[in-house]
Amino acid sequence: MKLAILGLGTAVPSHVMTQREATELARQVCANTDEQASLLRVLYRRSGVNTRHTVVPHQIALEWLHPGDEDSNVQTLVQLGPTTYERMKFYEEHAPPLALEAAAKAIDQAGLPGGEITHLVTVSCTGFVAPGTDVALIRGLGLPATVERTHVGFMGCHGAINGLRVARGLAAADPAARVLVCAVELCSLHYHFGWDPKRCVGNSIFADGAAALVTRASQPGDESGWGVAASGSCLIPDSTDAITWEVGDHGFLMGLSPLVPDLIRQRLRPWMEAWLDRQGLGLRDIGSWAVHPGGPRIVTAVEEALELPEGATAVSREVLAELGNMSSPTVIFILERLRQRNAARPCVALGFGPGLVAEALSLV
Repeated sequence: MKLAILGLGTAVPSHVMTQREATELARQVCANTDEQASLLRVLYRRSGVNTRHTVVPHQIALEWLHPGDEDSNVQTLVQLGPTTYERMKFYEEHAPPLALEAAAKAIDQAGLPGGEITHLVTVSCTGFVAPGTDVALIRGLGLPATVERTHVGFMGCHGAINGLRVARGLAAADPAARVLVCAVELCSLHYHFGWDPKRCVGNSIFADGAAALVTRASQPGDESGWGVAASGSCLIPDSTDAITWEVGDHGFLMGLSPLVPDLIRQRLRPWMEAWLDRQGLGLRDIGSWAVHPGGPRIVTAVEEALELPEGATAVSREVLAELGNMSSPTVIFILERLRQRNAARPCVALGFGPGLVAEALSLV
């Protein structure tokens, strides 16, 4: 069953931070020595990110760094940053409006009144609040009070792929279903204060954004439009600690092992070939690729593992450079550009998350 994509919308916060500003912020907030500051400059230069959008202006982090008080409690804040509770208050304030902006664009493009949405799938790994974004979308978009809700939470960068898999299952079970999928992530709220090389990698690439899609089971007349034809998932062996995502007292703690690119090079191709073969496809049959840019080394590892042609991941690198790694919505931003440019199909969307797990969609 093909899940037809009727509308797609994206949104980013208004505040823009250049990589130069991001590097200077990291120097002040994370580096304790000149050597660490030098390492940060190299890390940020190699991140593949030129600009990013964040819900909270980066100057606020500097306010935490220089609070004008010398007592011990303040010194703890200087070292660790805001508490998780304080960061979640920012999430509660900023996530719903950003999600609403993206979802409104998707509904408008679909030409489908909000009152006709039957199912709502929300995706996020960077915040928890209830009532949450789902309720804000119901109220803000005029969705029916009877809309059936599902939340995909804490699954990391491939979360939107999981959300579309849920939507496809709902549409297969009920051909009359009209499913709105909305992913929103505020990665900047989990900025790590202090020196920790693994955490600083996350600081250098993550950003905020939201993306949404209106979908339904394919009907006559949908043949030429983009849609999801299949999905796949693979838990990569011996990779439990490769990507981790934990709730800490001062934000969520992202762990990204330097072994991730090597694991992708070694393990991705056999699974990808077997998954495509079940669809009657081979690697050479894929017309375009929407590879989640977890970082430039991860994109390069995918290119090498699958022996992709030159330029196959150009849009992934373009989105990373302009917007950073927004976690789950990022793949949808890439699909939006491929769709706008009439990229060749079939298209494969691919993302990686805690596990290490690879998740994929086949779009036709």
